[in-house]
Amino acid sequence: QAVPAGSHVRLNLQTGEREVKLPDTENGQSDTREERRRRRLGKVDVDTNSFTSEELKKALAKMKASEKAERKVSFQSLKQYRVEEEVRKKFRPIEQLKEEFEKLNMKIETDYEIMVKLISKFNSSASTLDEKVAALYDLEYYVHQV
Repeated sequence: QAVPAGSHVRLNLQTGEREVKLPDTENGQSDTREERRRRRLGKVDVDTNSFTSEELKKALAKMKASEKAERKVSFQSLKQYRVEEEVRKKFRPIEQLKEEFEKLNMKIETDYEIMVKLISKFNSSASTLDEKVAALYDLEYYVHQV
């Protein structure tokens, strides 16, 4: 069965029934849809079939204010998108850089790849004690960065 949004739903394990409770407001009373609507619209008499021109003006002003806030948010997301595009233009993906360095006979390794090699060197039975200690020191450096 459908329940209002924001409701608290639980399953009573003793009776096996589902229970629904509307969320409480600051004053401890449950909030109904009509109460939320009245709070959102302000002190507008929503029960009558007619509105005064003053009530309509106030409601319209609130709608315009919320619309401006939404536009500001969308403008900020557009601004963020432009910043990301500028970053993409300045920097290239790591895969492309790796391909270019391979053409120059240079192998670029990520920190993860280096750490895997150091761990395998440490776990190797063929490594000497000095090599294992050096691997641990190097691992400490890379782990500290992470």
